[in-house]
Amino acid sequence: MATETLIIRSARDVVNAVNSGAVKGGKEKAIVFIALGGIFIDAYDFTSVAFGLKDIAKEFQLDAWTEGIVAASIMIGALIGAIFGGYLVDKIGRYKMFMADMALFVGTAIACAFAWNAESLTVFRFAMGLGIGLDFPVALAFIAEYTARKGKGGNVTLWQPMWYAATASSFAILLPLYFLIPQSAHGELWRWAVGFGAVPALVVLLVRKKYMEESASWLANQGDLEGAVRVLKKSYNANVLLAPAAELQIEDTRHRSALAGFSKLFSRKYRLRTIQAGIVGACQSMQYYAVGFYLPFIIVTFMSLDRLSSITVPLIFNMIFGVSGGFAGVFLIRKLGSRMLALSGFAVCLVALVILGLVGKPTGTELAILMGALLGLFVFFHSYGPGAQGMTMATLSYPTTLRGTGAGFGQAVLRIGSTISLLFFPTLSKMFGPQVFLIVALAPAIGLLTLLLIRWDPTKNDVDAEDFEAVPAPVSTHSSKKERIQP
Repeated sequence: MATETLIIRSARDVVNAVNSGAVKGGKEKAIVFIALGGIFIDAYDFTSVAFGLKDIAKEFQLDAWTEGIVAASIMIGALIGAIFGGYLVDKIGRYKMFMADMALFVGTAIACAFAWNAESLTVFRFAMGLGIGLDFPVALAFIAEYTARKGKGGNVTLWQPMWYAATASSFAILLPLYFLIPQSAHGELWRWAVGFGAVPALVVLLVRKKYMEESASWLANQGDLEGAVRVLKKSYNANVLLAPAAELQIEDTRHRSALAGFSKLFSRKYRLRTIQAGIVGACQSMQYYAVGFYLPFIIVTFMSLDRLSSITVPLIFNMIFGVSGGFAGVFLIRKLGSRMLALSGFAVCLVALVILGLVGKPTGTELAILMGALLGLFVFFHSYGPGAQGMTMATLSYPTTLRGTGAGFGQAVLRIGSTISLLFFPTLSKMFGPQVFLIVALAPAIGLLTLLLIRWDPTKNDVDAEDFEAVPAPVSTHSSKKERIQP
């Protein structure tokens, strides 16, 4: 039975075709998976150095503050990359940015592995961060724009279990190296972990080049309806035709300035959404990078375990609690919505951090088990809720023409939060010991309060329709039984 022909007359037709699920059955699922591959590289590069921070500090003779600068350099790069990357994603397209940032990952991973002092490592990690800041907005925009509306929340939220799988893999790579490399060279394990990041980055780069296409929704909103139709045919195997030139309705948005895009995020229509996404993103980042990123540090310093434990315990925690929590969020988002997932996750993380701070440094087996259980609880509910939803909100709260800018802003504030944690957690830990968790607890408390005050949930609204609110629906004078006109 022949499928009905979908006639494309406007950008609205293209966006509606994807959002409604009218076009499906091609390689769009593979494209979503390839986009998630970029998130995997982002997470791996962020966390690959976490295990070796103490070895780096010893090798380069760093104090706690300089150690924080080395750790935070990638975040500062990601912050700058996100500020400009979100705009560039909307300006020059998703595909071009995808290819550029992955090439940057390959080069910087190798450079970090051969860093000769703290300054060179800081510069290379900063450059790596630029690539991550560029990649995150484009990856999430791609996922959102290749997914039907009812599945957007779940597919975008998939970035969280992918993040924890990548984090676990960095420790999984270290585990065999721990036994293969002589103990005298264990101080160099961090170089192997960081340098290996070039391998998956190169694989993702080659796969992207072969299979990825530009976003049809982005092309349509740039006035390239012919290109959008070509992508719909190639990526979805869709039975679509471009209407005659006299029937086309084209709005070219290529000449919008970066300043106009950022200012629109804070216009009356989007202001509360932007504030909510920004605060949730920053708070979840602060709590994650104080606990999740510093798990090896916490295990060695607060729990007094050995180097092998600083590899195996984070591996287990990230794979069991992080990945399972992330998938729990993916499955529950359609039922609970983005806001409720973030709210409930913040609440549990707040309780876990307060108890960790009150328990202090464990002096016996029972307290050590309790501390481990609370850390596992924190990782699960962070991944299940706010860990994913900060960026999910920033990506899905805006229509196609503003999505890259919104995701870039979300990444920028997220990196501000992570930079604060990476800079100050080592110093605060030396000052307060395990009681530092009581300070970290301020992050979920602020996030929880924000979600109680601002009740916006992007997964409950059709934001893509906002691009066309002032545009009348196209009316055909040549429709037939085989044509399907999208409203």
